[in-house]
Amino acid sequence: MKTILTQCKRIVVKVGSSLVTNQGEGLDASAIGNWAQQITALRETGLEVILVTSGAVAEGMQRLGWKQRPSAVHELQAAAAVGQMGLVQVYESCFREHGLQSAQVLLTHADLADRERYLNARSTLRTLLHLSVVPIINENDTVVTDEIKFGDNDTLGALVANLIEADALIILTDQAGLYTADPRKDAGATLVNSIQAIDPALESMAGGAGSHIGRGGMITKVLAAKRAARSGAHTVIASGHEHDVLPRLLRGENIGTLIIAPPMPLAARKQWLADHLQVSGKLVLDAGAVRALCKEGKSLLPIGVKEVSGDFERGAVVAILSEDGQDIARGLINYSATEARRIARHPSHEIETILGYVDELELIHRDNLVLL
Repeated sequence: MKTILTQCKRIVVKVGSSLVTNQGEGLDASAIGNWAQQITALRETGLEVILVTSGAVAEGMQRLGWKQRPSAVHELQAAAAVGQMGLVQVYESCFREHGLQSAQVLLTHADLADRERYLNARSTLRTLLHLSVVPIINENDTVVTDEIKFGDNDTLGALVANLIEADALIILTDQAGLYTADPRKDAGATLVNSIQAIDPALESMAGGAGSHIGRGGMITKVLAAKRAARSGAHTVIASGHEHDVLPRLLRGENIGTLIIAPPMPLAARKQWLADHLQVSGKLVLDAGAVRALCKEGKSLLPIGVKEVSGDFERGAVVAILSEDGQDIARGLINYSATEARRIARHPSHEIETILGYVDELELIHRDNLVLL
């Protein structure tokens, strides 16, 4: 099945902290040099490669003399700011040795939640690829207040794959791939060679958290794979300790776990909606409204909304939840939070009586809604 990868034209590679650092003792220049060499080999075959890398916080900790990863957000941001200097220096020098130019691109989820910034980021990355520059992407940890968290760069890798419509996302870690159970606890666990992204058993196979240096775990990699699959990108979870793992994967060798995307990716607009990790508000629906959206493909009417939370304006992206708190959809809402609260639980023909006007009969039109 991994012969799917031989057809790729554009890939996103994510390398975790354990693969670019010396067990928390700062950056491993030789390891980074090895990644630069492998990516150069891929580039020589005509493949476009975007790199998402961890390591800034670990390098900052080493430079600041910290032995334990701090828990305070401002200390994490300081470590990231210091470490980012070393991270980009090492990558730039390693790629330069192979005659390649590289570019640092720092993103936050907010950059991908705003439609204009989303399109600007996509244009910039496409231009860099056209110029034969290797984009090196990391979370902009120094300016965010709540995104330095468990598994963030796995998610970021998937978002970038969606953003630039990559054929595949390759997540390299210190594990061989996805197992049927946690191999550290279950001696009978076996490596999963390939699995469909829509397979309901996928998440149940994922294990717990990773090392004390990074914050990734197998569950974040599985969720990232499912997110990448929305734009048609396949995902491989494999060990970065395998010799020449990237060229071998792209030749179709059987390494790690291949998570296969469904053949019908989301349209670009709905993909952007689905990728919103931060939303302006939330709507809680009754069972009838959930059924109308999920089973019947209908628009969301105000009568099915039980609760409105948040402060948002017309056109904002909101999360849509079931009564038990399950996140089922994202959508562009036609009314502000104040208006939505007033018309919730009312039939559409009463909107004009309640508000004094009617803009749309639907709270969220089906064309502006995507199921998760």
